[in-house]
Amino acid sequence: MGWTTEEFGESHEGIVGAVLADGSEPEPARFDIGDGSETYTTREWWAYDGGVPRPRAAAVRASCSCGWRGPSVPVPWGELDRDDLEDLDVSEARRDWSEHIRTVERQTVPLPDELAQLLNAVEDRLFALAEDAPAAALRAVTALDRLTRRAGREAACVIEEDFDRRWEALGRALGIGADRARSLVTHYLLLR
Repeated sequence: MGWTTEEFGESHEGIVGAVLADGSEPEPARFDIGDGSETYTTREWWAYDGGVPRPRAAAVRASCSCGWRGPSVPVPWGELDRDDLEDLDVSEARRDWSEHIRTVERQTVPLPDELAQLLNAVEDRLFALAEDAPAAALRAVTALDRLTRRAGREAACVIEEDFDRRWEALGRALGIGADRARSLVTHYLLLR
């Protein structure tokens, strides 16, 4: 299971990926999880233990679905029990990915300070309200949902008219991929 953030989701899903002896990444490992009609596919390092038909990982590194890769660290196979690969300390890879996410966050379009403070205050108040008066919290959330759908549609309409479909630039501004940016705009355009 990979690492994700609530804000960026699958656009920046991180894993501890495998690196082969020649420095390349192996093809995805496939596992039959039933009668042969269903398979599980992964690029996580533990799948590359040298068992047939997969190669053995020479190193591990943080890997992000956006294409970013962290520095490689050799796998100490002599110190690992092949049946208990969880013994490998992958905390450095996690820290590398977390730093990558902080870099992505710094590159996104900033929210105006006043709006960021207002959103934080609304979040705090809604969670307190959910504890004290859950029905009132649901009513407030429903009102916010209507508001965000309308504001999202307005923003998507402006982007659709004025943006000349520069999805890569929009994706960078939001910290997501170009395809996800296009999908987000389409989502809000279709909301009623």
